[in-house]
Amino acid sequence: MKGDIINLNDEYRNTAKKLAGPLIKEIKNYKNIYTFSVAGESGAGKSITAAAIAEFLEHEGFNVKIFQQDDYFYLPPFANDQKRRKDLKWVGPQEVNLSLLDQHLKEAKLGVAEIIKPLVIYPENKITREVFDMKKVQVCIAEGTYTSLLKNINKRVFIDRNYKDTFNDRKKRARDKMDHFNEEVLKIEHQIIHQHKQLADIILDKNFNAHYINNT
Repeated sequence: MKGDIINLNDEYRNTAKKLAGPLIKEIKNYKNIYTFSVAGESGAGKSITAAAIAEFLEHEGFNVKIFQQDDYFYLPPFANDQKRRKDLKWVGPQEVNLSLLDQHLKEAKLGVAEIIKPLVIYPENKITREVFDMKKVQVCIAEGTYTSLLKNINKRVFIDRNYKDTFNDRKKRARDKMDHFNEEVLKIEHQIIHQHKQLADIILDKNFNAHYINNT
């Protein structure tokens, strides 16, 4: 999403090294584009974690593209907020064109030269598009609340922090209003997203320590 500001620090860089370091050989030996998903609740640190993983892998010689789930919402940000306020049942994976994101990851694995994807420009409340040059890409990272549900993923990363844990981070980000309605949205998202933890290959705990599961 255009308008997001990401400031990496050593803590996130160390997390990325612990998370992706053990996978270097696996990624190198993988025949197609290798894919990660980075999922978790609002304010959990998905975007900055994805950026840190990308930076680490780029230092290791890989070409990386990040796909942000926020670009795949069906409605622009303000319109989506209004639809939520009219009907809280709209909150959930149905807000997002996950099938299109999954299709783009599939195309990446098939070796397409470019991908034309949506791009949300948050300050302007609009959805446009951008072109990803995929010719030299070796790794794709899909980050967003519901990206654990994507099919074309090699390793699923789940950040195990809930909306109460992330209150201060969300307050600093100040992208969404901290009102009662948005707290209700976060509660609904929590009920959905916490179930996705069981899909993870790698779990980042509240201190951002990486725990490998599912025989990763």
